[in-house]
Amino acid sequence: MEKALVQKLIDTAIEQLNFSYTPYSHFKVGAALLAKNGTIYGGCNIENAAYTPTNCAERTAFFKAVSEGVRTFDAICVVGGKDGVLTEYAAPCGVCRQVMMEFCDPDSFQVILATSREQYDVYTLRELLPLGFGPANLA
Repeated sequence: MEKALVQKLIDTAIEQLNFSYTPYSHFKVGAALLAKNGTIYGGCNIENAAYTPTNCAERTAFFKAVSEGVRTFDAICVVGGKDGVLTEYAAPCGVCRQVMMEFCDPDSFQVILATSREQYDVYTLRELLPLGFGPANLA
């Protein structure tokens, strides 16, 4: 993936931190999901006093895209930190990785974890979820 596109995804994910609703943990997360058609869907985490209804930034981005009919994706960038300060990578939780398995090729889908435009690492979904269960397992 081109560096300019990676940086655009990082910028978009960082912008999403502004919309994060985290009155309990104060840990803000932003995501930028790149669809195969080139559209970027932003997402942020949204907490709830009951905790269980809380939604992660990654799933927010996926659900926005899927609710608009988009089902194929190339990459996602995830950023996060206490009060929105990016000091270390914020990797997707297990539930988010499972949602990615539903819609993404684990060998080609890229997960970008960043703390800035210059500091980031790129992983495949397979690297983050080596024995993932997805639609292919049910075929």
